[in-house]
Amino acid sequence: METLVHLRRARDLMDARYAEPLDLAAMAAEAGFSRYHFARQFRTAFGETPGGYLSRRRVERAKDLLASANLTVTEICMVVGFSSLGSFSRRFTELVGCSPSVYRRRMTARGGPPTIPGCFVMAWARPVPDPSNRG
Repeated sequence: METLVHLRRARDLMDARYAEPLDLAAMAAEAGFSRYHFARQFRTAFGETPGGYLSRRRVERAKDLLASANLTVTEICMVVGFSSLGSFSRRFTELVGCSPSVYRRRMTARGGPPTIPGCFVMAWARPVPDPSNRG
C-alpha cells in the first residue's frame, strides 16, 4: 500500500506538469524509487508505462484544446508538451483513432463552444514568475 502512495505522488506530478519535459528520472525521484524499479511498479499498479500515461494525459489535454482553442495543431502539440509534431500526431491517432486535424473538424462540425483565442491559451500556458523570488 505504501508503494501505491509513492506512485500516486509521481502520477500527480505528471498530471500537474504534463506540459513540461518530464523524464523517467524526475518521475522516479518524485516517487522515491530508482528509474527501473519505478517503471516496473508503475506499470504493475496502473497498467501502463509512465511514458504511456504521460503521453495519454497530453493527448487528453490536446483534445480539449483542439475542440475549443483557436490554435494550430503545431501550437497545441507544443503547448501540451510534445517536442515533435510527428510523435504527437502518431500518438494522438493511436489513442483517438483519427488525426488531430480530423478530430478538430469533427468537433467543429458538432457546433461546440466558441473557440478560445490562441493568445489567451498561450498566456495561460506560460509559467508565471514567483513575485516572492525577487533577487
